[in-house]
Amino acid sequence: MTRRRRRVVAGCFLILLIGVFAGRKQVLPGLGQVPDGPRAERIAALPTFRDGRLRNDLPLDESLEAVSRAIFGEAAQATAPSQMLRFEATPIPVEPEVLAVSWLGHSTVLVDIDGTRVLFDPMFSARASPVPFAGPKRYLEPPVPLDALTGVDLVLISHDHYDHLDVDSVRYFAEQGARFVVPVGVGARLEGWGVAVDQIVELSWWEELSDGALRVVSTPSRHFSGRDATDRFSTLWSGWALVGSAHRVYFTGDTGMGPHFAEIGKRLGPFDLTLPEVGSYDPAWPDVHLGPEQALDAHRAVGSRYLLPVHWGAFVMGNHSWTEPGERLLAAAQPADGLLLPHPGQRVDLTRAEALPRDRWWPDTPFRTAAAVPIVSPGL
Repeated sequence: MTRRRRRVVAGCFLILLIGVFAGRKQVLPGLGQVPDGPRAERIAALPTFRDGRLRNDLPLDESLEAVSRAIFGEAAQATAPSQMLRFEATPIPVEPEVLAVSWLGHSTVLVDIDGTRVLFDPMFSARASPVPFAGPKRYLEPPVPLDALTGVDLVLISHDHYDHLDVDSVRYFAEQGARFVVPVGVGARLEGWGVAVDQIVELSWWEELSDGALRVVSTPSRHFSGRDATDRFSTLWSGWALVGSAHRVYFTGDTGMGPHFAEIGKRLGPFDLTLPEVGSYDPAWPDVHLGPEQALDAHRAVGSRYLLPVHWGAFVMGNHSWTEPGERLLAAAQPADGLLLPHPGQRVDLTRAEALPRDRWWPDTPFRTAAAVPIVSPGL
């Protein structure tokens, strides 16, 4: 059996397994609970809730047939490194700096901003999956071990997909006493995994939480949610803006292109740092992920000094080589974009702005250019 056929069989088996066990969360606890009671009523009252589910302001253009063909077909271009990636991380100081960031692979980012330590989408497990034997397997060893991350004040979750909401990571930070700030409905997942109610804050778009002098604002995104075949669009998805006493950071979460970026910039910008998702893209799903060039457009629309790309470099979750997002960013970025390319675990202190990382840390690998395979969300 070829490697591609094994991937197809494993993917189909995983989908079948999730379908069989949907609604039987006690068998696969990683699926998580779905919102009910007052939480479900709150979701139903949101302006984007229509016809029994949450929706985007703009429609999503994706065909299951096209997605399957892109991932499993003969033209699939997805690649991973030949061996596990390992990087030596820069030590993280006990006392937070004024504005510093450590990208830990995929969408896991540690940000120290004006005295508060914030962790986005912690994902440290071996697979982005409810089972340990199938689903996307990481090719990047976490540059900082989970038990070495201390002093985290806030954990921000963008949505409940497996590569962003990881049960083992959640349980660890819950035991550490961190507060979780999540989109409306995602609190049901956390409660089901034993996180105390008083550690969870759920926000809808444009709602905010104050943690000392730091404002945490939920921002719109263009995506979807769900952890099995039966609960898609049942919880909200979002980005996050951090508005501190001296600095501002914007984390897009998973999102397609849209007018929400200009609105975010108008309401909450300008930003010192943008953390846009840049990977897992394909013309078959142009509305749920930005891709490198549209990530630059989003960064420019919100008004930001520096851009540090996330959502790449850890899992094969799109139809492109693992280095392609970085290569396409380098080709498209202008000096004014402030592109930063730290290797996973490399800490960037933006208060000093000295010797900022802007070079390739990955090997020369074939990739598709933006001209050959443009990623453009239609109908904007």
